[in-house]
Amino acid sequence: MVEIGYKLSCEEHGAPDLVCNARQAEDAGFAFAMISDHYLPWTTRQGESPFVWAVIGGISQVTAELRLLTGVTCPTVRIHPGIIAQAAATAAAMMPGRFALGLGSGEYLNEHVFGDRWPPAPVRIEMLEEAVEVIRLLWKGGVQNYYGAFYALENAEIFSLPEVLPPIYIASEGPISASLAARIGEGFINGGTNAEESLIVFRKSGGDDKPAYLEISVCWAESEEVGRMTAYEQWPIAANKGELNRILPTPTHYEQLATMVTLWDVTEDIPCGPDPERHIKKIEEGIRMGFDHICVHQIGEQQQAFMEFYREEVLPHFQ
Repeated sequence: MVEIGYKLSCEEHGAPDLVCNARQAEDAGFAFAMISDHYLPWTTRQGESPFVWAVIGGISQVTAELRLLTGVTCPTVRIHPGIIAQAAATAAAMMPGRFALGLGSGEYLNEHVFGDRWPPAPVRIEMLEEAVEVIRLLWKGGVQNYYGAFYALENAEIFSLPEVLPPIYIASEGPISASLAARIGEGFINGGTNAEESLIVFRKSGGDDKPAYLEISVCWAESEEVGRMTAYEQWPIAANKGELNRILPTPTHYEQLATMVTLWDVTEDIPCGPDPERHIKKIEEGIRMGFDHICVHQIGEQQQAFMEFYREEVLPHFQ
């Protein structure tokens, strides 16, 4: 059975709106929500970037059943994995049985802001694996000391642990990280790039019975034309290929890159407008690939209208 979730985009919405949107997503019938963890938005037009762990605290107080996972947190450069272990433990205590920690190897955009070196992808994956080891060590409780290739702990202890520890899901858009996700994660997340290929590797590497999450982008609007223009203006990174969304340092660079793509480049794979069949078809594509959790990212400001549209026209198709 597939579950449909809602994307809380911290790049596009401020903290109060994100908390409100989470509550409305629960009321609309979405099974879960996935929240991004950024220091900077992709472009200045998106305009927001609240601290995700504070937002999660707010969401915990206005929802009762909605499950939440970070989509995704990078525990390797900007924030030490020991801090992520403490933050996630607190989130899980505030949302018993409803919180999962989604982790990934990050983007230069967010991780270089304090002057740290941005290593190549193979090293970042090694750092991610060690970070997960650090997090799980701290979740055992008690005083922990650790001296690894990338991280150290000295007399570290998390006192506020939840009764049930949250699962760790690993994000992947390539074969190496997909194999890692199967080996060290309790689930798999894909942001929409190389989705089917990465999922195949994940399943063949030992992730057969583990949940698999796919994020898709849509843009509900009163017309297809308005939806396409909104997506083009607000989410031009959809057109970027390969490593581009991993290596550029500032929103200005992504804005410069956006001048080189067309409206069609951005929206050719994004359902735009009010036709429910196009939205349903996009979700069904992910299901056919083998994903059992589809997270829908509504681009732009029309969040409440989008949720009403999905409640009435799309979600019933999958219930």
